[in-house]
Amino acid sequence: MSIKCEVKSVESLACNTFKILLQPENPIDFKAGQYLLAVMGEKDKRPFSIASSPCRDNEIELHIGAAEHNPYAIEVVDAMKAALDAGTPFEVEAPHGEAWVREDSDKPLLLIAGGTGFSYVRSILDNCLSRGVSQPIFVYWGGRDECQLYANDELKALAAQHQNLTYVPVVEAAPADWQGKVGNVLEAVSDDFVSLSAYDIYICGRFEMAGAAREQFSAEKGAERDRMFADAFAFI
Repeated sequence: MSIKCEVKSVESLACNTFKILLQPENPIDFKAGQYLLAVMGEKDKRPFSIASSPCRDNEIELHIGAAEHNPYAIEVVDAMKAALDAGTPFEVEAPHGEAWVREDSDKPLLLIAGGTGFSYVRSILDNCLSRGVSQPIFVYWGGRDECQLYANDELKALAAQHQNLTYVPVVEAAPADWQGKVGNVLEAVSDDFVSLSAYDIYICGRFEMAGAAREQFSAEKGAERDRMFADAFAFI
């Protein structure tokens, strides 16, 4: 469904990542974990995960990583800024995606994000905490360095507030005082879990990361392929 949105704000977070708040002219009925298409042209529609939960009142939050080598994302951020400055609406199409959180499941959740794939995980986590789910939730977030984990402090605080939430940050290059894990996020998960057979697993990152997780966890950790969710699976 095509919807025009008011761009409420474009805020720089860290490491070329931007938080964008949109207010749709009509509420978007979506599920936590779905994505929208930013309409740049009739045949140019670019997907971005919705970072906000459906429980938020008619506000859509996006986290867009727009490094200099990524014009695909930078052009969208620039278009959003232009719409904000001009006070003109920005068109999106939503909702899309099948990797939304299965609210009828009581399995423990494993949420895995690479880089700004965290926006997908953020929506699901927000939704689960707002619903007061009681099963364990594990969040593993990987990035090149600490700067990429732009919500690190927020997630630490949430984990301190919710006994059923465990947050594990993972970076490839760590400073001397780093308190998380170092290396690859999938390796961190493999190191920490003997079996994943009982888990619902939600994944967002590069396609190759999602594909590797599906193969690795099903072959080595007993994960059920039909309980692993990633929109990347529709394309690989």
